[in-house]
Amino acid sequence: MRVFYDQDADLKHLSGQKVAIIGYGNQGRAQGMNLRDSGVQVVVGSIPGAGADQAKADGFPVLPIAEAAKIGDVLCLFLPDEVMQGVYQQEIAPGLRAGQTLNFAHGYNIRYGFIKPPAAVNLIMVAPRMIGVGVRERFVAGSGAPAFVAVERDANGQAWGVALAIARGIGATRVGALEVSFAVETELDHYMEQAFWPVIMRLMVLSYDLLVKKGFPPEAVLLEFYGSGEAAEIFREMASEGMFKQMSFHSHTSQYGTLSRGSRMLPDGFRVALLHALEEIRNGTFAREWEAEQRAGYPKFGKLKSEALAHEINQVEERLRQLQRPPTPRER
Repeated sequence: MRVFYDQDADLKHLSGQKVAIIGYGNQGRAQGMNLRDSGVQVVVGSIPGAGADQAKADGFPVLPIAEAAKIGDVLCLFLPDEVMQGVYQQEIAPGLRAGQTLNFAHGYNIRYGFIKPPAAVNLIMVAPRMIGVGVRERFVAGSGAPAFVAVERDANGQAWGVALAIARGIGATRVGALEVSFAVETELDHYMEQAFWPVIMRLMVLSYDLLVKKGFPPEAVLLEFYGSGEAAEIFREMASEGMFKQMSFHSHTSQYGTLSRGSRMLPDGFRVALLHALEEIRNGTFAREWEAEQRAGYPKFGKLKSEALAHEINQVEERLRQLQRPPTPRER
């Protein structure tokens, strides 16, 4: 696997080119501002609304999406997966010209064939492994967020130069941009969303229900789970020290309890469920299910979100936040 740093990337590949940010949301704003701060010429393509208003407030030229797509030499597509297909077909595809570059922050629509750009257009991906706010904050602090980079199609021999220039412009090559394929990025991302995090969140819900039923105070349970921020710190230490090496920061009792009970709580047989999730991702079952859900108007998605927001954890979290708020002088 190749890893690229600042010395491997040259912003000259974006010299004289317009980068059109299509969609000014979480990633669009962060990457657009980082690129501008790196000396890149940036315009924003957006529909009227909050995103366009924010882009104007940030000092960017804001154009209709179709116009931005025509004048942009590099089009950075930062639209939601389910929205991108329609916008691409209606606003972007009609104006594409040979030699333009389409840059994706996520490989979903290319991996599953929902978007099929013409052969004369470069297809690249620069995908930060961080939410937009973090991409911006790390850049401003002089660091950067790591990213995956890929070239799916090099139509004019310039694709890699442009991809690495974008990675450098947003700060990714300060800490390392890893070469992967569109498929690897998409499948890893979906695996986290459909196997890893569901297990973590389901475990917390089941544990919450059990502990509260056994008489533990709900606020104390959530404080112990994640409300104190300790869980976030553990993940942070995993990133810097290593998953097992960070355990040295915990007591011997903690370490023994974790290491001795792991296989009991999640037996090796659970790999069957994990493998099933991966197979659904790779063979397109999930993508087809999600497309059907969109066409139907999100009935299952709406029901699942309503059920999640109706769980009593939401009310307990609010009470916990109030308990953690220091009293004002008048309240004392």
